[in-house]
Amino acid sequence: MKAIFFSDAHLRNSGDERYSKLINFFDDIKEGRIDSSNEPGNKPIPATLIDDLFIAGDLFDYWFCPPDTINPEFKPVIDKLIELKKAGIRIHLCEGNHDFFMDEYFHDILGMEVYKEMTDAKLDNLKVLVAHGDTTDPTNTKYMMLRKTLRSRFFFNFQRMIPPSLRWKLAALASSTSKELTVEEGDAHVKKMSTFALAKLKQNYDAIILGHCHVPGVNTYNIAGKERIFATLGDWIVHYSYLYYENNKFSLRYYP
Repeated sequence: MKAIFFSDAHLRNSGDERYSKLINFFDDIKEGRIDSSNEPGNKPIPATLIDDLFIAGDLFDYWFCPPDTINPEFKPVIDKLIELKKAGIRIHLCEGNHDFFMDEYFHDILGMEVYKEMTDAKLDNLKVLVAHGDTTDPTNTKYMMLRKTLRSRFFFNFQRMIPPSLRWKLAALASSTSKELTVEEGDAHVKKMSTFALAKLKQNYDAIILGHCHVPGVNTYNIAGKERIFATLGDWIVHYSYLYYENNKFSLRYYP
């Protein structure tokens, strides 16, 4: 089994460099150009498709798009996801602190898996938890309150009453506010996440995979005589990082 995990592209404008790089990345995935031959010292092998693509939140810098009114700036990357799905790759999206209310389009219309917070994934014989990671610090009460408000039924109905252009301006404002309430020194954020991850690993998870902190890293622990993994995915803004899984092994990689 082969899978790729990434997060935090924060797409807004289709003309941005990270947008075009992500499109190229999806093309490489579709053509099977991302595989274990990427590992140093490995001999090239025939191109093969991955089985699953996990996007662990904040693919978009905001969403607020009803199924019949998708922001035109988001269409190119959505079209690529549809191509990947048609190629037989299972697409999984965790909602982030910037993009939510996604299930009625990505799940109901496109048939992709959408998770509002976190999900358990089965990779071969491994039990893996995948999440955006914005709820791993419950002590950040201001953000947790904002998160609850923005995801409320009242706010959902309210934003649907607003014309699309104004709605997306409101979404950008909500995105900026969320960012201000969750901005923290990267290493400090990872430390709080690691507390959450270690607790989950002791509950018999083999790997915890989180986004949100924009810091790429893989930490290995020996718990109950078994190697377990805590990975943070970095981002698609500065690092262009992703996690590759194959045959019970995870490797952190960077798109050129």
